[in-house]
Amino acid sequence: MSSAARKLSLAVPGFPMGLSAETTGAQAEGGADEGPRWSDALGAWVFLSHADVRDGLRDERLGAARVDFHEAPLQGPGEELLQAFRKGASGRAEGSREWMALRRQAAPGFSPEALESFRPALRRQVGLLLSRVRGQGRMDAVRAVTGVLPGLVLAELMDLPAPHREGFLAWTRAIAEVQSPVTGLDAGALARRALLATREFLDYLGPLLAARRQSPGADLLSHMLRAHVPGTPNPEPRVATVALLLVSGLASFADQLGNGLHELLSQPDRAPALRAQPALMTGALEEMLRLSPAVPVLHRTARQTFSLRGRTVREGDGVMLCISAANRDASVFPDPDQFLIDRDPFLQKHLSLGFGMHHRLDAGLVKHTLRALLEGMLEELPQARLDEERCSRLKSQGLHARGFESLPVRW
Repeated sequence: MSSAARKLSLAVPGFPMGLSAETTGAQAEGGADEGPRWSDALGAWVFLSHADVRDGLRDERLGAARVDFHEAPLQGPGEELLQAFRKGASGRAEGSREWMALRRQAAPGFSPEALESFRPALRRQVGLLLSRVRGQGRMDAVRAVTGVLPGLVLAELMDLPAPHREGFLAWTRAIAEVQSPVTGLDAGALARRALLATREFLDYLGPLLAARRQSPGADLLSHMLRAHVPGTPNPEPRVATVALLLVSGLASFADQLGNGLHELLSQPDRAPALRAQPALMTGALEEMLRLSPAVPVLHRTARQTFSLRGRTVREGDGVMLCISAANRDASVFPDPDQFLIDRDPFLQKHLSLGFGMHHRLDAGLVKHTLRALLEGMLEELPQARLDEERCSRLKSQGLHARGFESLPVRW
């Protein structure tokens, strides 16, 4: 197996170990720069190198409108749910021009200034969750913190009325369960609940956006409604679509928080180092994202036939963009398998949150929330460590989502 394929198999549970023989037709150890290769096991082209995956994320020939960074996990229950999900999002783009308009509509809500203004709310939500478990001496971090924090954060930043928040969180749970499912659950039942939650959320959102447009505040929805996008006399449909995409991304958001916390606690020297040198937090956070992406592999479909590095990718072919492998490309990341707490964050080029037009809309919020969680853990639970009496457990053995079902922690 090539070095990159081996790294991907280690980073993604369930990755087919026969990849190298199928895709190269030889046993040579060529590394990640061998170019795209066809896998019979996956029925798709496999992109492993950082350059190939990065370029694939921005290549419109690879069906950028068919499956985006938030929608990828919806493929699990099947194409029917994915299409129904998109039908519910009335403003969902089918081309790059509309997608860019959506990004422009969302941009004010995730500007550096907006994200900085959200910091107190993030720390407050983290503090409230940790205060509930501090006296217990142990917790399942997924149930107590990482699995619930993203929904609480989004409800807070949208400034949803307090009586409505429990209903909103129920919708987010239903959608999250189908996007990052636990092995063994009924996919059909999960899909039906998610579709119902999607419709109910959009029905709820319509009147709320109309009210915020008339009386804007400092919340996330108001920020987005104020954006002026040429040719958009009424921003509400696009803001509704963005809000739905944000909700649909909460599953991978939660998984990323759990993955980051696991990286922090998996080696006993990391937390003390960050307490001693808080300036290292930025680099450490980027390393956590690089080594443990919540979406290890992203699926694309070729929209036309084209040649790439001597291979012919035909219209309709599947393409697997292997983010985990790209993040461990030694030509980009020296010592790629090592967690280097002092790796220069300004030189980080990991693809865990997407790239270019398909960079996550809420990438900045994911980073700010992960930072708030890590800083809260270091301050509030300085003795926290992985619980040696209870094993951590991943949700599933799939390629499209990697997150913990259970993450026991004690102090």
